[in-house]
Amino acid sequence: MADSGGLYLYVAPTGLRSWRMKFRFQGQEKLLTFGPYPDVSLSEARQKRDDARRQIRDHVDPSGARAKAKAVKEAERLERAGKLSFEEVARAWHELQAPRWAPVHADDVINSLIRDVFPHLGELALDEIDAPTVLGTLRKVEGRGSIETARRLRQRISSVFCYAISEGIAKDDPAAIVTKALKPLPKKGKQPALTDLADLRGVLVAAEASGASPVTKLASRLLALTAVRPAVVRGVSWEEFEGIDWTGDAVGPGLPIWRVPAARMKLILDRKDEESFEHIVPLPWQAVDILREVRRLTGRGRLVFPGQRHAHRPLSENAIGYLYNRVGYHGRHVPHGWRAAFSTVMNERADRVWRATGHRGASPDRAIIDLMLAHVPTNKVEAAYNRAAYMPRRRELAQEWADMLMDGMSPAGALLDGPRR
Repeated sequence: MADSGGLYLYVAPTGLRSWRMKFRFQGQEKLLTFGPYPDVSLSEARQKRDDARRQIRDHVDPSGARAKAKAVKEAERLERAGKLSFEEVARAWHELQAPRWAPVHADDVINSLIRDVFPHLGELALDEIDAPTVLGTLRKVEGRGSIETARRLRQRISSVFCYAISEGIAKDDPAAIVTKALKPLPKKGKQPALTDLADLRGVLVAAEASGASPVTKLASRLLALTAVRPAVVRGVSWEEFEGIDWTGDAVGPGLPIWRVPAARMKLILDRKDEESFEHIVPLPWQAVDILREVRRLTGRGRLVFPGQRHAHRPLSENAIGYLYNRVGYHGRHVPHGWRAAFSTVMNERADRVWRATGHRGASPDRAIIDLMLAHVPTNKVEAAYNRAAYMPRRRELAQEWADMLMDGMSPAGALLDGPRR
């Protein structure tokens, strides 16, 4: 029974009567129901009709279809979020971010989550994880003394939740508010390092007489000889070495080098892909001796120094450090300390030789020693030039350091006792 303005009284075959209104919105015919008659009077129905027509004039759908669709979408989002585990979301986040990172860093991120986070949070749905749960996970990492690692993990957990919020599958970030609840970072000082040659040989002798694996011992010796950063040694692959006679049968001088890609160097992000900032390490014969021996153990794989449990993963970041601690050098010398040792010994020696020949001031070899440690000059042109122009002198200095450090030491082949790959 029609009234006006689209309003009518609908009478069902059962006798049930209700007020309804037909209208068109954005080209589609729609229907509103205002309630049953006589509970809703004619005057009330007309008032509801007039309210609806005002909404239509303001380009608002009075049926609330948009709001209903939004509510349905929100319900679907919550249902989807309830089915996704933290590990599933974290792996999706990592897959999205990995192309922006150096491969070594990408591996470090996912391995840290696998080791320290997934065992506790991995199977939980996002809405089941709150701040105390995150803090409890990080407390376990702090409990083993890894304060800085716990803080890095908090950042990574927080990044996963920020990604989830952006994708509409989480509402908040429970890791964001636990920062101040974490243990403060200890004050950083200089890395413990010995700088006397006899003491430095003592580190190697003690480490190589221990029960550590031959791979760890050989990695320690190569680290000492090259003075690169420990992570560079851990992640090295066979393809980075050039000019090495692997048979040892060649006659005459060779020019072996270790070409460390820029992506593996500790450089600022915008230099990661610049070939000119790769690090070239001239190899003394003692380093080549190490590589020939370790090739007998790990030469079938890609990595020179793989971990003991997984051949496709690099040596543990703590393997060499723990070795030094076990043989009595805790707080006295760390793997990174070889860089300070090389710098101190070689700079002091260069200055003595320079002054002995009648010169004053610092030796020009100081700049070359900095280059050997991959300290990048602020002048980009100078950096590229020095890497080419000073290579002969860098090779001489590398051999001088190796000769002094390895004086009286056993050959690398003596370290092969133990299981082989």
